[in-house]
Amino acid sequence: MASTTPPRRPRADARRNAERLLAAAETVFREHGVDAPLEHVARRAEVAIGTLYSHFPNRRALLGALLHERNEALFARGDQLGGEAAGDALVAWIRAAVEHAAAYQGLAGVIAAGVDDEASELHASCVRMAAIGEHLVARARDAGAISPDVRGTDVFALMNAAAWLLGHGNAEQADRLLNFAIAGMRR
Repeated sequence: MASTTPPRRPRADARRNAERLLAAAETVFREHGVDAPLEHVARRAEVAIGTLYSHFPNRRALLGALLHERNEALFARGDQLGGEAAGDALVAWIRAAVEHAAAYQGLAGVIAAGVDDEASELHASCVRMAAIGEHLVARARDAGAISPDVRGTDVFALMNAAAWLLGHGNAEQADRLLNFAIAGMRR
């Protein structure tokens, strides 16, 4: 017989620790990138490393929790772009996804790897991001807004390259790369 007891809410101190860890991860990853030692996150949150691992068993779980709201906002933006002209929608998506992936140095690489890593806690969000891009590329191709040989994987690679540049503090070069690539895709 199945239990009808509702799941227990985490204790107040556990919720506070999780919130402190997420706030600390935000700061540490912004300052040092996603490869920063997790010990730095725990220290900044003023908890033991074991507390960090009890809430987030690995770096990807911490990143997934940290990015959850940002991911949902990005996906909502992607869904809203369906009402815009196909070429403009694709360009808006590219720029939004690049900005998202450049939030922390090294995040673009984590997102790129997450698409193929089905065991990753980030896999579902990475696949969803790629699917939105594929849809917008197909729509732009069908509308004749971009060259018929442009593929979603091309756009995904472009976004990762631009996000890497932006994440490494080279906003001007990232913007130039995007402008050149977008001009080359357009018909």
